[in-house]
Amino acid sequence: MTTTSPAHPAVTADWVALDDLHRDPFTIYARLRRETPVAYVPAAGRFFVTRYHDVHTVDHDPDTFTADETNSLMKRAMGHSMLRKDDPAHAVQRASYGGVLKPRAITQVWSARFTENFERFFAELTAKGPGADLVTDFAAPYAAENLRVVLGFENATHEDMLRWSQTMINGTGNYADDPQVWEAARRSYDEVDQALDEMLTRVRITPDDSLISHIAAFGDDEVTLADTRANLKMSIGGGINEPRDALATTVWALLDRPDQLIAVREKGCWKGAFEESVRWVAPIGMYPRQTTRAVELGGTLLPAGAKLGVVALSANRDEEVFERADEYDVFRPKVPHLGFGGGAHFCAGAWVARSQVADIALPALFDRLPGLRLDPEQPARIEGWVFRGMTALPVRW
Repeated sequence: MTTTSPAHPAVTADWVALDDLHRDPFTIYARLRRETPVAYVPAAGRFFVTRYHDVHTVDHDPDTFTADETNSLMKRAMGHSMLRKDDPAHAVQRASYGGVLKPRAITQVWSARFTENFERFFAELTAKGPGADLVTDFAAPYAAENLRVVLGFENATHEDMLRWSQTMINGTGNYADDPQVWEAARRSYDEVDQALDEMLTRVRITPDDSLISHIAAFGDDEVTLADTRANLKMSIGGGINEPRDALATTVWALLDRPDQLIAVREKGCWKGAFEESVRWVAPIGMYPRQTTRAVELGGTLLPAGAKLGVVALSANRDEEVFERADEYDVFRPKVPHLGFGGGAHFCAGAWVARSQVADIALPALFDRLPGLRLDPEQPARIEGWVFRGMTALPVRW
């Protein structure tokens, strides 16, 4: 007969340090999943939720696990965006994005622009020659320029987009409360507002296909200027780091696994390679929720108002769900990953990321650079836990 263990108060995982999470969160998460899958982590000031099924539960029960966290770092860094709201407010604001980020618009409008941007930054990468860094010399500017075009910031550059994104993202993950991080995030916050206000004025006179233009036409009865400002800042954050990190991680994984690279080339399964990367190293590694009532989760009793860290980076490596979970395997049995979130907050930019990475960049990179390989003299580097991705990927060809 199967028995169920009684729920218990949360265990405090005071052995978890933020620096260790930044370097290698996976060893820590494996221990948490095994010993205390819902545990209070003082270093982060929240309860970490590390198992797949518990994360799924949180994603699909907003009445109990609200996205509207009090004293949210994201609200401070970017404003109160739809990502920190629940339905119906979230649904209304998401509707303001319309079909701009969906497959039909990508096919009809954006994929051609992504291809143009690939050619531009591929030329810059190859001009720098072997030893160039695939992250800083290609993936980052490529993702930033794609996002600049889709959003419609005609008065900014991809360098602006990169700076805005990184500094505000640093704010959303500023659990150490570093004042310099907040100062940089605030400068970008103000710059985005100024650029957005200018573009809203322009597109009301001359509409185009951009997201800003679509939002301007939506009206401000239900979505205010403050809402739009916050939502665009949120899009600048996730809209760069997800495709950039998924692209670089996929290249790194395949170059380190020649047999899989050969098979992917032969079968043309670049989308599978992309999805496995997002599972293996979720670019958005952790996101917050807060309990609205006392609740049991994963055998742990949580009080009302408990701040949670929903750890997709861990859930996607849950050994009870994924065979050989720590391994990168394009051909593993298909199980839905949680790398784009779930429920009402499933990432609105997922199709844009898939298009620019899996449909365009990956096949073209490996086709045009058949000798692409890791640089043996300069090691690749991957870091982070709130957001995780390659910070250096020197390559040769």
